Amino acid sequence: MLYDREILEANEQKVLAAYAAFAADSRGRSFPEEESNFRTAFQKDRDRVIHTSAFRRLEYKTQVFVNNQGDYYRTRLTHTLEVAQVAKSISRALGLNEDLTETIALAHDLGHPPFGHAGERALNRLAKEVGGFDHNKQSLRVVTKLENRYKNFLGLNLSWETLEGIMKHEIDLDAAGEQWEDMWEPNLQPTLEAQIVDLSDAIAYNAHDLDDGLASGHVEPEQLTEVELIPMLLDRLEIKVHDLRQRKSRFFLIRELLGEMIGSAIRATNDELEARNVKTLDDIRAAPKKLAGLEPEMKRMTKELKSFLYQNLYFHFRQKRMGHKAEHILERIFAAYHEEPKMLPFEVQDAIEDVGLTRAVTDYMSMMTDRYAADEFRKLFEPHTLT
Repeated sequence: MLYDREILEANEQKVLAAYAAFAADSRGRSFPEEESNFRTAFQKDRDRVIHTSAFRRLEYKTQVFVNNQGDYYRTRLTHTLEVAQVAKSISRALGLNEDLTETIALAHDLGHPPFGHAGERALNRLAKEVGGFDHNKQSLRVVTKLENRYKNFLGLNLSWETLEGIMKHEIDLDAAGEQWEDMWEPNLQPTLEAQIVDLSDAIAYNAHDLDDGLASGHVEPEQLTEVELIPMLLDRLEIKVHDLRQRKSRFFLIRELLGEMIGSAIRATNDELEARNVKTLDDIRAAPKKLAGLEPEMKRMTKELKSFLYQNLYFHFRQKRMGHKAEHILERIFAAYHEEPKMLPFEVQDAIEDVGLTRAVTDYMSMMTDRYAADEFRKLFEPHTLT
């Protein structure tokens, strides 16, 4: 028996919760096209995202540690995959559309520049005259304009629900202000699938950044006694804090931490849905706040963990040095391109006519990997490096 798109869509209606986003009810695409015979609209979106150049580049973009600092550490790509796994687990338990959840998760960081948040700070400052730089907006720009793979349109022509999920990632609706376009309905919440991705992003980086911090030695195991959640988990696992210098003990802790946060997210979100008597997707959109979250106690403890990571990992002096170096690299490249645009590749020079020099340069630099940006710096400024 073949499971064609109609059967897949019918199965969604049978299996998923009434408040889920159904592929058959999608608002469609900006450019009309035939849907696949054996994929739903959201499955087609997912496949298009995975096959982009932007997705492949995530392998060589910074999560916390720059790519050349070690092969073990998470990259922007492995972070993305971990977010997708966490988000799908939560979505499955809540009866949501896993295909839409996965697609938004895989696309949510496509707009990240090289060198992580240091790179984003630099580009935001350098591109001030054209509205700055925000990786969420840039992710939307990647899938609607910069990935040029089809004959009849720019971008990937993704479904409205996927684009909305990308646009509303990490956005506070009350503070969004003029950055919103009317088509994204700033007065309404996104789908619960999109909300789960946002929550899963925080869950994933709390766990894997702690793992990478311990593995790198930037975080010493004994420091974790300051964080209430960690001793609690270690006691349950019957692991001593100094044992976290051993890989296996560290793996046990991270696995338990992820399980606790995922379970809390499922319970808390379900409780919120029941408390508000949510029955439909319209109920989710009309809610005064996002409904996906953690239980109060877990929210408090993970906030404490995040604060700990900021002080002891993200603000570690070696990370600050790398961030400073990264910003310097991007500033010098940006200035060189502006001084002599003819040094840019021909396709970027062509884009200048459409979007202006600063936006064209910003788009080009945001697509660079860490390695490409470092190589470009050498080509532009080191006299013995071939151009």
